[in-house]
Amino acid sequence: MRIRYFTAAMLVVAGVFLASGQPAVAGQGHHGHGGAAESSAAAPADAVQYPDCVHCGMDRVKFAHSRMLVVYQDGEKVATCSIRCVALDLKTKKNKPVASFKVGDFTNGTLIDAGKAHWVIGGDRRGVMTKTPKWAFADKAAAEAFIARHGGTPATFAEALKAATDEL
Repeated sequence: MRIRYFTAAMLVVAGVFLASGQPAVAGQGHHGHGGAAESSAAAPADAVQYPDCVHCGMDRVKFAHSRMLVVYQDGEKVATCSIRCVALDLKTKKNKPVASFKVGDFTNGTLIDAGKAHWVIGGDRRGVMTKTPKWAFADKAAAEAFIARHGGTPATFAEALKAATDEL
């Protein structure tokens, strides 16, 4: 009987948080990571369709600023929280042809072409699923401003993906 009351109470508490649209602990992402796009009002469509990372289960809405969407040539779509989990997916699907890589813009979470993005490796911002952070920016000036404020080095998508793969 106590379990029923406890379960009912937890559902009420969860409902209050869901209704308010606020995370249970403000400013915290999965495992205590803070995120650049966590405060965004509307969740990105792909993150609603694929809410959890296929490899680690992290919330792709909270990590909209680092999430990725891989589309393989056979039509399979793989949604991840970060480039690290993309590297893991590619490692498990050796030589499977990829049609596209999309990544969340660090500044606003919008999905952009990963190959055209301006990447930053390193810096003082805590990375997602990695010791060495890797961030993508649609705008070169935004990447340069990030480097000026937080450190890191400019990189290409190929360099960021290699760095993520080397960490596996």
